[in-house]
Amino acid sequence: MLEISMELLFFLFSVAILAGFLDTLAGGGGLIVLPALIMSGIPPLAALGTNKLQGTIGTATATLLMLRGRRIRWRNIKQLMLAAFIGAAVGSVLVQFIDTAVLSFIIPVVLFAIAMYFILAPTPLETKQKPKYSIKTYRNLVVPTIGCYDGMFGPGTGSFFALAGISFRGHTILSSTAEAKALNFSTNIASLAIFATLGQLVWSVGLVMMLGQFIGSWLGSHYLFRINPRHLRFLIVFMCLAMLVKYIESM
Repeated sequence: MLEISMELLFFLFSVAILAGFLDTLAGGGGLIVLPALIMSGIPPLAALGTNKLQGTIGTATATLLMLRGRRIRWRNIKQLMLAAFIGAAVGSVLVQFIDTAVLSFIIPVVLFAIAMYFILAPTPLETKQKPKYSIKTYRNLVVPTIGCYDGMFGPGTGSFFALAGISFRGHTILSSTAEAKALNFSTNIASLAIFATLGQLVWSVGLVMMLGQFIGSWLGSHYLFRINPRHLRFLIVFMCLAMLVKYIESM
């Protein structure tokens, strides 16, 4: 059994507040949460599962708001959500077969690569473009592939879904971001179900961090139009890399 001190819970609770705040404004909160969980001594698979647990509340809330505000329509999104769900379920099963020693090496490498993506990714166009892929190809190939990545690792998935909608389906930033929230919620639920079934969750940590995520998201919504998202992205990357360095030093 993993010993969870009050000091550790408070640290992870604070990380979740910050991640929820930054995620609401610029995305990428998982880049902070996952290394924080691993750095706290939680085994890699349990860290991945716990990250899904604490992150689900944010995507669930965002999806509900998008549906209620009619930014997305259930009839248009349900098949894409199913494809994302299946991809994430496959990824969550596959990651269980990776040796934890190897996973301890792979996760920091993946996080570093995603951090670089956050720095280098170009700003998408604001206007709607001509689709490059048919909806069938997008649903059957692109969405499950991103879902599989989310099932195996996770950080950056929302940004990948948004970028895919813009690049492959010609969506605007707003419509693609709204769709990405629903797809990310679907992948989170699929992964959470697999990790929970296999006992790869630290419930005490995940539930406390869910509360932190909620507080952070609420705070972020009140600063949504006051802070430059580009500056926040650099802050997210800096914190991610700082925690990765700390984690590597402790290995």
